[in-house]
Amino acid sequence: MTSNAKSTEDQATLDRILQESRKIRGVSLWQDAWRRLRRNKSAMGSLIFLIMLALTTIFTPLLPLQSPIDKDLNNRRFLSPTVQSASMGSRPGLKFKDGSLTAQLSEFEQVVAATKTEIAEIPDAAERTRRLEQLESRIAVEHPFNQLWNQLGPVSFAMVRTRVAIFGDYAIPSLFGTDKLGRDLMARVFWGSRVSLVVGVVATFVSLLIGVSYGAIAGYFGGTVDAIMMRIVDMLYSIPFIFVVIFLVTFLGEDSVKKILDSYGIDQITIFYIIIGAIYWLTMSRVVRGQVLSLRQEQFVESARTIGASPMRIVFRHLVPNTLGVVIVYLTLTVPSVMLFEAFLSFLGLGVAPPDVSLGLLLNDGVEALSIVKLFWWVVVFPGAALALTLFALNFLGDGLRDALDPRMKNK
Repeated sequence: MTSNAKSTEDQATLDRILQESRKIRGVSLWQDAWRRLRRNKSAMGSLIFLIMLALTTIFTPLLPLQSPIDKDLNNRRFLSPTVQSASMGSRPGLKFKDGSLTAQLSEFEQVVAATKTEIAEIPDAAERTRRLEQLESRIAVEHPFNQLWNQLGPVSFAMVRTRVAIFGDYAIPSLFGTDKLGRDLMARVFWGSRVSLVVGVVATFVSLLIGVSYGAIAGYFGGTVDAIMMRIVDMLYSIPFIFVVIFLVTFLGEDSVKKILDSYGIDQITIFYIIIGAIYWLTMSRVVRGQVLSLRQEQFVESARTIGASPMRIVFRHLVPNTLGVVIVYLTLTVPSVMLFEAFLSFLGLGVAPPDVSLGLLLNDGVEALSIVKLFWWVVVFPGAALALTLFALNFLGDGLRDALDPRMKNK
């Protein structure tokens, strides 16, 4: 009886333990990291701000902002922030029909449609082609959108058309004031943030592509291969990259070189992305190499070797995904560095070139406008605040991700 009672008691205890164990759910590193990141108020606030900023910059062409490039030296030079209403196409120098963007756009599209009908009736194919090319050249110069915005791509062009269809001639007042050429500063800050963020993200991913591949290969093969590859990195570290960038930007900006690049559809901004990304991969390669060195003797790597996986498959299919935590943290800290570097180059006149606009270019314009006679504070404060807030948010998020993805803090 005693034995049976003890057996029953043990069975009840076992059932209770099993019942409790069923309620326990395993938590992955990513789930645990997200839980810890949500407890970090500064990181979450930064994440929300960056998401809103990203959405705003993506949909900037849809917003009823004024033109970022339309100049009015006679009436709007260095206007302080105001809530006075603005209308698109109202500047007399544009010579838009009835001083209206929508009226001018409607008239221009009617003229283009009539011209296309006229061209279609031409019997000679060569003449039709020549006339169509002339029409395309005319559209590129005279289209109302191309007079108010600079080099709109197909997507941005469609978004601006949607903006005109929704808001018509209405535009947000010059809440940030105007600059030395009478251009609306709020529109320029929004479009400049768009360019600066794109430069930061694209250049960072260029550095990611090069750095992760280089570091992972060096770390996996080790030995002589690793020593040679890392000595190359050490030599590159000794080069003052600011001079390299200045040389490349100056060389690639030379007229004859620019014509060759233009023939391949490569513009100055694209070159700028690649150059900056190509100099920021060194630290990324070292970080990834260190992670791969610590992982290459793990059992999952030995298992992959046993079943005949190639070295490149092991590197990119098994090792690189296991370094993502560190890579993501480093990415969030690299983006602000790249943005700051872009702002520095644009400040020196070596980065984004007018009529394109970036936050660095706006700060350069603001510093040039500073005067001991009269202080035009808004031309420095608003672009500077936009850049500072973005950099602070990226750094706070990077710090939060670093803590959240630290395996030593799992379940804490």
